[in-house]
Amino acid sequence: MTIVAKAVEMAQLLLADKLPHIRSAVDATAGNGRDTLFLAKMTAPAAKIWAFDIQTAALANTHKLLTENGLEAKVQLVNDSHSRILSHVRAPLDIVMYNLGYLPGGDRTLATDRATTIASLTQVMPSLALGGLISVVAYPGYPAGRIEHEAVRAFLGNLPQTEFTVGCWSMLNQRNDPPLLYIIQRIRGDFHEDSTPHED
Repeated sequence: MTIVAKAVEMAQLLLADKLPHIRSAVDATAGNGRDTLFLAKMTAPAAKIWAFDIQTAALANTHKLLTENGLEAKVQLVNDSHSRILSHVRAPLDIVMYNLGYLPGGDRTLATDRATTIASLTQVMPSLALGGLISVVAYPGYPAGRIEHEAVRAFLGNLPQTEFTVGCWSMLNQRNDPPLLYIIQRIRGDFHEDSTPHED
């Protein structure tokens, strides 16, 4: 019996069936590389994968994990903010994964924040392919993470329901504000950047 009690695991479970059929995927927050490795393992050999992080230590950890699994050639590592994805990726996006917060085992003062995460989501929405999926794991259990989560929730809650579906998964019996998972799917192909909700 498989017991899923973590938002990160649930994100991978919900995306797994789609991955063998996609052409492009982005890990917007590479961290220690677990989502990047998941994407590399689960996609077809011809699929293109990019992994972003502002910390060179995170990219080094990701490269090490990929190398240990013989998949380093399949992923392009990008030392840049997830708010600049489209500066590096021109292809329509089939899958985008976000695991917000700080690098486990790293400097906790270096973390994703409201401004860059909303900028990134605003940017990738028009590039998401029809039927494409975005997963966002948010961490409201610490002050900056709570601010970021509230902004993400407000942004996603205002996406037009005729063009996107947005679901939320969380554990109800865990204390201390456990992580939440959002899954977004594009259901129509006529979304335009000027229809993206903006923060006041």
